[in-house]
Amino acid sequence: MGRIYLVRHGQASLLGDNYDTLSETGYEQSRVLGKWLACRQLAFQHVVTGSLKRHEQTARACLEFLQDVNPEMVVDADLDEFHHEDMVSAQGGEYADRAALQERMRQSSNPRREFQRVFSAAFSRWVGGEYEDEYRLSWRAFRARNVAAIERIAARCGSGENALVFTSGGPIAAIVQHLTAMPDSHVEKVHTPLLNAGVTQLMCSPGRLSLSYLNSVGHLEALGPAGEHLVTYR
Repeated sequence: MGRIYLVRHGQASLLGDNYDTLSETGYEQSRVLGKWLACRQLAFQHVVTGSLKRHEQTARACLEFLQDVNPEMVVDADLDEFHHEDMVSAQGGEYADRAALQERMRQSSNPRREFQRVFSAAFSRWVGGEYEDEYRLSWRAFRARNVAAIERIAARCGSGENALVFTSGGPIAAIVQHLTAMPDSHVEKVHTPLLNAGVTQLMCSPGRLSLSYLNSVGHLEALGPAGEHLVTYR
């Protein structure tokens, strides 16, 4: 049986000029993950990333500590995250002006909490399917794309082999929904708690793919109080 380790990227630069780059915290989270995997002495026969910059940055910071990773990273854009800006602006009204919305978040006493409030409403609307025609990519199409990507990886992952996959929260939630036959109405409950640099493990064998564990950040929590700042959602 093979194992696929799905890694959500480290913290991105939410309030920076370019969201698609890791914050200093994101780099630190990625390095801690790499050290933890190295301590477990896991060998990885397959390494796959989405095509986003934060995926690659997380992968490279993590892989720096792994000696038994020989294959080149395979880039699969089907594991990319949805465009959250488009998802939010599709609600119209006050959400249509991205620059004004970003400025409002910056002025908030807790910008990340304000972002989460806005994002949760937008995500629920998108996944709900009632307004599918208003999005460039529907949730159903997004999920199908990610499921196809993970099934390709599983097909290459032989018995006893490990695959390390760097992606985002949306693809992980979509894959978990598919594997657990979860209704759309429950997807947000999986997506919202996904932590930066969290690990989700899948088990695979010919014709079978199943969820082993979800959203583990034991590598961050093991640092104790010194690592509390590394446990982040956004």
